[in-house]
Amino acid sequence: MQCDPLNDAMCVMKNAALNGKSECVIQPSSKLIGRVLKVMQDHGYIYQFEYVEDGKAGKFRVMLKGAINDCGVIKPRYSVKTTEIEKFEARFLPAQDFGLIVMTTTAGVITQDRAKELGIGGKLLVYVY
Repeated sequence: MQCDPLNDAMCVMKNAALNGKSECVIQPSSKLIGRVLKVMQDHGYIYQFEYVEDGKAGKFRVMLKGAINDCGVIKPRYSVKTTEIEKFEARFLPAQDFGLIVMTTTAGVITQDRAKELGIGGKLLVYVY
């Protein structure tokens, strides 16, 4: 039984990247996982991904670029204000301006840099570098 599909998805991608694989399959799929993958694709961590219907919950086929050193979910999902984002960047990312934190906000699933530009806070989901 899977308790956290987002955590399972990040573990699958991390393990596939560490083993030098060029693609991985994430199942079950969800809208949240799809939006996180879209942010990762926009920032160059993966090539592309596609949704594959399998008659159950569906799955994502992800083409890896080899750019992921580490990724994982942030638990508990901290609620952060705009002024607190830098504190969590220092905590979860290895260096300044290196990697990204994916957040869910009222503006959708975005990175921490975009949230600072918009001046909004949200809940932390995933770190990637």
